[in-house]
Amino acid sequence: MSGRGLLMWDEAVTKYDFGPGHPMDPVRLELTMGLVRAFGLDRELEVRAGRPAGESTLRLVHREEYVAAVREVSADPGVADGSYGLGTTDDPAFQGMHEASALIAGQSVAAAEAIWRGDAEHAVNFAGGLHHAMPGGAAGFCVYNDAALAIARLLELGAERVAYVDVDVHHGDGVQAAFWDDPRVLTISMHEHPRTLFPQTGWPEETGGPEAEGSAVNIALPAGTGDEGWLRAFHAVVPELLEEFRPQVLVTQHGADTHFEDPLAHLAVSLDAQRAVMEACHELAHSCGEGGRWLALGGGGYSVVDVVPRSWTHLVAIAGHRPIDPETAVPGSWRDAAYARTGAVAPGRMTDGRVPGLRDWDAGYDPADRIDQAVLATRRAVFPLRGLLA
Repeated sequence: MSGRGLLMWDEAVTKYDFGPGHPMDPVRLELTMGLVRAFGLDRELEVRAGRPAGESTLRLVHREEYVAAVREVSADPGVADGSYGLGTTDDPAFQGMHEASALIAGQSVAAAEAIWRGDAEHAVNFAGGLHHAMPGGAAGFCVYNDAALAIARLLELGAERVAYVDVDVHHGDGVQAAFWDDPRVLTISMHEHPRTLFPQTGWPEETGGPEAEGSAVNIALPAGTGDEGWLRAFHAVVPELLEEFRPQVLVTQHGADTHFEDPLAHLAVSLDAQRAVMEACHELAHSCGEGGRWLALGGGGYSVVDVVPRSWTHLVAIAGHRPIDPETAVPGSWRDAAYARTGAVAPGRMTDGRVPGLRDWDAGYDPADRIDQAVLATRRAVFPLRGLLA
């Protein structure tokens, strides 16, 4: 197996664009790749473009009539009427929707194939992680579920155990739904509690279908959870389950919307904590998996300059075996261009004269007793089903 990391990138993924004012601004992808290049990470990993997912690949997860509907509104956005979740406020129809969505899906599938073949040990598609799309409909800014498609392709290639760990602030409902009754796939989602956030699913009691009890794991954290509680919850649940499951491939989703500056959610996590979980996932791929096979995806994240590019640059660096010291300042040329590109107001220099870099601070609080209750609820619901002590 090649130890070199693989970075999936094609400029055309920025055509996944719901229009002006929509939170899923493709500029976040453009800026992330710009920062990756500014740090020279594109020389540390192999940068590769995958082909758009074809009909047979899409139908590994999505229904034929849904793919046909996406194609129809892609050609003529004016016909979208909300059917199949297309043409809604969350998922407005746009010209080329099918092509852009299929490209993002194809990038994740190609990365999974490369990992399974042994061409790469780790792969990143930060344009991916569109985890809300369902077999028969779009939802939550997601048209095709690239994470589920990558996992389904791994199963098609012969994988018998694939683990999916999702640390986006929103529940990974579409991936859970796709493999609800499949014991070959362990889905773990750590997210803000469904009482306070879309999609209002991901309760601890959701543990998998009759043929796969214990294969779905949900850690629902209270609004306001910051670094300490977020990291404690991850380490109290995820490593033990992965150690028991022994995945042949670990697929992870790293939505940056857990951050305290994110405008669409209510957790209070810092870049440092996001980086720590990325590093933990990397280590778990090696310690609990077979051959360190790791596919890392992006996801949500709507603070497009100050958070998302920094967070996902850490992800790329870790996957490329070249982690970046979080004290490192972002290159001034990237910083100036990013703020000019978006019209955002650049932060001033820090008190010691440095410009802000790949680190920030924890501005949240940790309702410790409620976090412990959330962890215990997950362990009590799932661990006995997997033969572990709760």
